[in-house]
Amino acid sequence: MRRLPPVGSIQAFVAVARLGTLKAAADALALSSPALTRRIQSLEQFIGAPLFDRQHNSVEVNTRGATFLAEIEPHVDALALAVERVSTPPNSLRVRIAVPSLFASQRLMPALPDLRAQHPKLTVEVDTAPNRLSLLHEGADAAIVISEEVDERLYSRLLGKGRIAAIGSRRAAISDPADLRRVPILLHRQMPKLFDAWRKSVGMPDLEPADINYFDAGQLILDAAAGGLGVAFMLDSHLACSVDGRLVQLFDHTAESPYVYWFACLPAALERRPVRIFHDWLFDHFAGAAEEKSRAA
Repeated sequence: MRRLPPVGSIQAFVAVARLGTLKAAADALALSSPALTRRIQSLEQFIGAPLFDRQHNSVEVNTRGATFLAEIEPHVDALALAVERVSTPPNSLRVRIAVPSLFASQRLMPALPDLRAQHPKLTVEVDTAPNRLSLLHEGADAAIVISEEVDERLYSRLLGKGRIAAIGSRRAAISDPADLRRVPILLHRQMPKLFDAWRKSVGMPDLEPADINYFDAGQLILDAAAGGLGVAFMLDSHLACSVDGRLVQLFDHTAESPYVYWFACLPAALERRPVRIFHDWLFDHFAGAAEEKSRAA
């Protein structure tokens, strides 16, 4: 059998290649930066060539490193899942899902009792930390993300679309899009294109608001809008699922959103029964909910 480098060195290489910085990879693997660096250096010595281009604050895989990553990445993920399968008790049904906090509070958590009724032995752990796709390489089984697209190396399936709406306080003295010139707008930091798409759709591509305030959590944006701190540009579903009676859609016009909801996971993860159960329930439940809403309308 051919001699192989230590698995820890390969794992360190994949983590750095995926996350882009030594610090992020060290945190993900619970290692110190020097320990991680030693593992990378050990792998490069074994191979006999560097795998990264080093820069001041980041590292990037070079041509050799990119080729190596493409070759080994699926096998590293498959190995991790194989270890998990043999080390997890046979009757254990547990799935960890990385989810945007607003989607979790508005839509997922209220729906989970239905999943529990169908699969009482399944335990669902919900993680609302940022950078949800990166959590797939740090222990999460699957992720629900709102983005323009998903890395093609992952399994992904469109979960739902929405339209961009201007959301504000009932007390806001705003009746025309031109009024936005005198008030701040509120945007999620990970969805900066929403206002630009909306103003182009309304036929005012040069419309400039008084200010743009960015937030890291959707609920904070809704709270700020309800308090009269500005006009939020979010998906219409965020308003529809809100229970805050202070909020209204300010204009009839909505626009197509470049950001949509996806379910994503490593391809091999769907082989695990808990992940498959959650996946199938998720799409059955939300497809059914959409049909009921359509009939009610």
